[in-house]
Amino acid sequence: MIIIRPIRSSDYDALHQIAVESGHGFTSLPVNEGLLLNRINGANLSFHKETNFDGSESYLFVMEDSETGEVVGTSGIEAAVGLNDAFYHYHVGKVVHSSRELNIYNNVEILALNNDYTGTTELCTLFLRNDYRANNNGRFLSKFRFLFMAEHKARFNNTVIAEMRGVSDENGDSPFWQWLEEHFFSMDFPTADYLTGIGKKSFIAELMPKYPIYVNLLSKEAQQVIGKVHEDTVPALRLLNSEGFVSRGYVDIFDAGPTVECELENIKTVRNSAQYQVAIGDVIDGERRIIINQDVRDFRAVYQSININKDTRIATMTADVAKALQIEAGDTVRLAKA
Repeated sequence: MIIIRPIRSSDYDALHQIAVESGHGFTSLPVNEGLLLNRINGANLSFHKETNFDGSESYLFVMEDSETGEVVGTSGIEAAVGLNDAFYHYHVGKVVHSSRELNIYNNVEILALNNDYTGTTELCTLFLRNDYRANNNGRFLSKFRFLFMAEHKARFNNTVIAEMRGVSDENGDSPFWQWLEEHFFSMDFPTADYLTGIGKKSFIAELMPKYPIYVNLLSKEAQQVIGKVHEDTVPALRLLNSEGFVSRGYVDIFDAGPTVECELENIKTVRNSAQYQVAIGDVIDGERRIIINQDVRDFRAVYQSININKDTRIATMTADVAKALQIEAGDTVRLAKA
């Protein structure tokens, strides 16, 4: 059975391998032992906190194949970004240059550096290993987080964002960054991305142009990728769009990938999720649902077939599913469609 649970210290080797496999542009998982251990330790502290939102929590989950014990994926939630270090974006805006006397009117796009998303909750660190990209595992690994946030709303900001990976090639070269590198940074994209991932962000403020950048001054290659996602990220963007996430014109400062946002209460899966009381028994002609328990420290999620009685608010599941969720008959779960 495929289950999702909080990460543990013993998952370090698996997380390191995922960091290697995820490649360039996956800033939240740098291939760095100290930083990966910090991610694990920080998550453990967050899952064990009894208090609600204070902004420092970082929740990191893993997907596990219970038959083999293999960790096959990961995804996370940052309770609030930018409170301890700067959280930069470019915003795509416009300025107008006009002259009545000459009858000239030019509408020009600009990129303005900002910290507008400081304090928002961020969906992050989503990666599923190739062999398990089937049977709706990817949707499960992404969408269970909405149920977790719906169950524990006090731990999160009401604005939720997701930074989407921008366009880069197999070597990690970003057309957008190549222009910035040439004119301002003198370091390649993988290096800049890695430094950001390990928390060394001071170079951004020191070297980034202080004034808005006129988009029409960028190379054609850089202009063409602003707000575009990496081909591997297209399915993730479609899923978030279907949940109600939209772009407000904010893009990543390195690869110009879009950042999308939605209010927590307006996320489709959050709105459509519901709590049910558990009954244990045979499941006949069941309906597959993402199901989570109500715990934080011992959180569990599965995507399994159950029988649902909407009138009585009872969800009947097999003993194996209940065991995987670490629950008993009479307990309450939250569930939603994948």
